[in-house]
Amino acid sequence: MKRYVALARVSSREQEREGFSLAVQEDALKRYAETTGGEIVKFFSIAETASKTDERKAFRELISYAKKHSAELDGLLFYKVDRAARNLFDYVELERLESEHGLPFISVSQPTDSNPAGRMMRRTLANMASFYTEQQSLDVKEGLARRVQEGWFVGKAPYGYKNVRKDGRCVTTTDQVAAATVKRIFKLYAYEPLTIDALRDRLHAENVVYRPEAPRFTRSKLHHILLDRSYLGEVPFKGNWYPGKQEPLVDRATWDRVQALLGGTVYHAHEMTFAGGCMTCGHCGKIVTGEQITKKTKSGERRYVYYRCSRYTAEGHPRVRLPEKKLDHQLMAIFDSMRVKDESVREWFRVVLASQTRDEQAEARAQRSELQRQSSLLVEQQDRLLNLRLAEEVAQDTFARKHTELRERLASIKLQLDVVDRSHDETADLASKAFELSQTLQDKWVGADYATKRRLLEIVCLNCRLDGATLVPTMRKPFDVLVEGLDLSKSRGDRIRTCDLLVPNETRYQAALHPEVEGEWYGAGVAPANTEFRGVSRRKASPRCRPPRRPCRVW
Repeated sequence: MKRYVALARVSSREQEREGFSLAVQEDALKRYAETTGGEIVKFFSIAETASKTDERKAFRELISYAKKHSAELDGLLFYKVDRAARNLFDYVELERLESEHGLPFISVSQPTDSNPAGRMMRRTLANMASFYTEQQSLDVKEGLARRVQEGWFVGKAPYGYKNVRKDGRCVTTTDQVAAATVKRIFKLYAYEPLTIDALRDRLHAENVVYRPEAPRFTRSKLHHILLDRSYLGEVPFKGNWYPGKQEPLVDRATWDRVQALLGGTVYHAHEMTFAGGCMTCGHCGKIVTGEQITKKTKSGERRYVYYRCSRYTAEGHPRVRLPEKKLDHQLMAIFDSMRVKDESVREWFRVVLASQTRDEQAEARAQRSELQRQSSLLVEQQDRLLNLRLAEEVAQDTFARKHTELRERLASIKLQLDVVDRSHDETADLASKAFELSQTLQDKWVGADYATKRRLLEIVCLNCRLDGATLVPTMRKPFDVLVEGLDLSKSRGDRIRTCDLLVPNETRYQAALHPEVEGEWYGAGVAPANTEFRGVSRRKASPRCRPPRRPCRVW
């Protein structure tokens, strides 16, 4: 009895409706095998829903099986030549099976002889199939490009719009309910001090529904909506944006304001405190990722978060998988070491922290001054342009073009001023607030939400490393002073006054309070010149405060 390997393929639903369904092909192939006194020992099929990867996988499995069992097989069965291969490269693979392994190529509906004339006929059919596939691909691409040129989406319309059939074509119309929601989202984020988390909670409090099957908005969906230029009346195609025919849902000023407030930040989908690039592996240096596991208990479902290196499964890599609670305990122990129990030392540290923000505040003031100067110049240019138009020294078209240009530039300057003001307000007291928070972290850390914890880590920690099961953070200045303490390695043990190091004297305290006074900052104690205070910037005090003793250098 003869033994065959068969392949059935359907590339589209249109071909299935035309009579080339998998069932039709399978019946024809089985009937041919029975007519020749044989059987099909292995059957491969590729449905119209198969992806390119699945299609290639099935074809490779067919080639591999035929080569491995070539001595036991009597031929390869196909319904038609174009069902065997859709490009010349695949057809060459099938011909090599015939020439090198002795497996005949058999097309049951297009029979050909196994001679030069028959092979030429099959190659001609294979060429036609390859040409049809390539031409069809080109036609589809050109059709999509024409659709974009006409201003229509090439796929499903984004949230706020919907696809409808009109005169046999798919066009885009506005979904009034969803469009109102999109406008509300942009308005809230642009003109109210809301983060994406706060925006999500605000929408939920206002009973704004995303979709009936998924009523609540997620952070990822809100982030995607705020970055989608479709709401400006544009359509995406191959990484670029083109003018569209849909109704714009957001004006340009609001859009620009939202993008400026977003600041180009990258959104992290999972709310895991130590994931999202926050921590690296001490063994290989790769990013530590988090995984969430939900377990059912008697009291209901409980959520557990574990952290591990992204190369956790690599050969030779330590299999360390740490629960979030252990990291929390280690971090709380580090924060506990930052607590300053002496009130006078806390006050001194507050003064130092406040001084650290002065440079940033001065830079913000300079930037604001420059933006205001540019704004004044633009207003003057608008006035001069208007006077020239009234005197009919410029044409109407030129006036309209230049007026629009100046107006857009002025709007951009005002938006930058708003961003500078918001940034200044957020960072003015950031260091002092972080210090105050660090003194009560043990009480606040456990109950804090994801956004608060991540913000706190960004303020206090420069980076974090997971060394085995130990969290090793690198603290930012000046918080490293609180963790590491004073560096006394260069001091003379017999010349240091403990009270001078731990409690700020009046001279230092007043100098920190009034850094604008000219002169050098000298200590009132007898500490030697090489005593160092790590993390503390150089300060100046009045010459009247200089004692006739040896000065104490402060770094």
